[in-house]
Amino acid sequence: MKKCHLALTITHWVISELDLPLNCEFSYNTHDPLAITLVFDTDGERPVRWILSRDLLAEGMTVRAGEGDVVLWPVLDQDGEPSSFCVQVGSTRRSALFEIPAEPVAKWLARTYDMVPKGAELDGVDWDELVQLAE
Repeated sequence: MKKCHLALTITHWVISELDLPLNCEFSYNTHDPLAITLVFDTDGERPVRWILSRDLLAEGMTVRAGEGDVVLWPVLDQDGEPSSFCVQVGSTRRSALFEIPAEPVAKWLARTYDMVPKGAELDGVDWDELVQLAE
């Protein structure tokens, strides 16, 4: 089992005119190769943990992706390149919006795909064992 972590400071958009810096951590574990964990406010009294699809994160860094409780979209610079991306979590009545720098996350995400390539996430699953557990 291998793990990969990234800690960085992001922006929490409280309202459109008020942004606050927030420490967060991305983590990946080859034991659960389809998911990444994102922890907001890692230094706070009540850190918030969201688990989402690794492929959703990759897609949301370049185009609008997701629906429901998790939606991501890129923020483009003057040249049309993604400089950051937004993550909105929660319901329409209670949601939080975060802006995250794209470059460090893209590098970290590439490392996770080096650890477990896209399409190979389920290669090590013992399907016979899972079927026996389900019976």
